[in-house]
Amino acid sequence: MVDPQFIEAQAAVAGQLVGRAMDGMADSAAADIARAECLADQALAALPRSAYAHFIKGQVLRAQAQVLREEGRCEGAILEYETAIALNRNLVFAIAALGWCKFLTGSMEETIPLIGQGIRLSPRDRALRIWYQWIGMVHLLQSHIDEAIVWLEKARNANPALPDVRARLAAAYALKDETERAAAELAEARRLSRDDRFSSIARLRATVYFGVPAVRALFEATCVTGLRKAGMPEE
Repeated sequence: MVDPQFIEAQAAVAGQLVGRAMDGMADSAAADIARAECLADQALAALPRSAYAHFIKGQVLRAQAQVLREEGRCEGAILEYETAIALNRNLVFAIAALGWCKFLTGSMEETIPLIGQGIRLSPRDRALRIWYQWIGMVHLLQSHIDEAIVWLEKARNANPALPDVRARLAAAYALKDETERAAAELAEARRLSRDDRFSSIARLRATVYFGVPAVRALFEATCVTGLRKAGMPEE
């Protein structure tokens, strides 16, 4: 007889491995993601109607897209998140992650409503700092700079140690010609980062994944342009 608690524990381990890879903390992101995929598949085989197992499978697929740059994985992640939500409509992490995958696949008009739903369901969630950042990114790429700054500042206030938030604030401030604030945020992003992704535009392009070509084009037109104005060199 399958022990559901053991299977859920396996899925939780997979979630930790994927989170470590997406946060840039893994010694080998590919190895962590491969191990997570194995555990998630085992969990789904044993408990095919587990909302949490479907959510973790979605996380594995999103990591394969964002970290390993495997095409088409976000579309698979969307299906897993939607299945998880159908099984548990209050699974806030799946709702928010679905919103972010919609962003990465170019359906960014769906992102803010989904993440907003997650915030309403869990207004004191430990993930708020990430969700605020995602909403800020939608506004930034849509050139709603004032709104982007509001949400990115909320993300920074929720956790001042997030380098990606600092870099995106740097871009937003620079697009508003607030060059001193932009330079200060870029310096903090570099200081807080575990790698050199904020050392140059070239390194940023090589390190950060922003989905389908249409989204990447918006990223170049807004975030990259702002970071260039904030003082980030090309190489």
